[in-house]
Amino acid sequence: MSILTEALKKRILILDGAMGTILQQNNFSESDFRGSRFKDFHKPLKGNNELLSLTQPQAVAKVHRLYLNAGADIIETNTFSATSIAMADYGMENLVYELNYESAKIAKQVTKEFNDQNADKPRFVAGAIGPTNKTASMSPKVEDPGYRGITFEELRIAYKEQVKALVDGGVDILMVETVFDTLNAKAALFAIQEVKEELGIETPVMISGTITDASGRTLSGQTAEAFLISVSHIPLLSIGFNCALGANQLLPYIEVLARKTPFAVSAYPNAGLPNAFGNYDETPELFADQIKEYLEKGLINIVGGCCGTTPNHIKAIAALARQYKPRPVDILLETLEHII
Repeated sequence: MSILTEALKKRILILDGAMGTILQQNNFSESDFRGSRFKDFHKPLKGNNELLSLTQPQAVAKVHRLYLNAGADIIETNTFSATSIAMADYGMENLVYELNYESAKIAKQVTKEFNDQNADKPRFVAGAIGPTNKTASMSPKVEDPGYRGITFEELRIAYKEQVKALVDGGVDILMVETVFDTLNAKAALFAIQEVKEELGIETPVMISGTITDASGRTLSGQTAEAFLISVSHIPLLSIGFNCALGANQLLPYIEVLARKTPFAVSAYPNAGLPNAFGNYDETPELFADQIKEYLEKGLINIVGGCCGTTPNHIKAIAALARQYKPRPVDILLETLEHII
């Protein structure tokens, strides 16, 4: 039995919280984002958080340590937008491999520090694979509904580059997250399968969609059940939802997954809904109190936080989760044991 499988059977695993929320507290300037290496770069770089893995790696490592100290079992790499598609906004497409590789190495080094101190509580690194800033299912042009800003093949190529770098950097899990368009996610999953076959590896895969509003659908129009069915053709470590909604609003969609999937279920909602200034006001105590219903109903195997969550939010739910058993997935894990 692998360490990851054993951990999933024993307890609810804690995922980290928001990377950007903590990085923004540094109030990095344009020159901080640039560092010495990109001092004379021809485009503004402030806001390119993934670049900080190269120019401010100690800050990224600090965020990982904060979450691990708070009780996280799984930390995500600083690679949410580290594809050639998203990096095109900054003219940094050529840095994609390095961004992902170095981000993975930073996270692996930090988890090694913690694992060396306490081997009884293994920590894992999930390679974060975001949705990009394009959608393959819908037209960005109201006057031309048949137009697409990106093709499946373009997405596949971009994702494959990212996945290869994350794997080379040593991630334990590949996480396709914040899925608002399942066709984008399918391109990522296809790329992952290609890399697995080419390298002869079986890195487990997590996938997490996002319900965008009270309609209960993803941006591309799928219900929770439709999303589940659309991606269940490959063996997954877990499926879940994150972002867009707070814990209370996300609960009914997690319930759908928990009833219908053989996979482990993950949830990492926002710290409530954003206020008029785009900030999140939900306290760690209130966040944990809402997560408690997930635990009491036995819905989840992996839980964490998304936008607006901090190490204090993760600490609060980690303390709570220790009191509950994970959703049973023994049959699934035995089936997937040869690949996990």
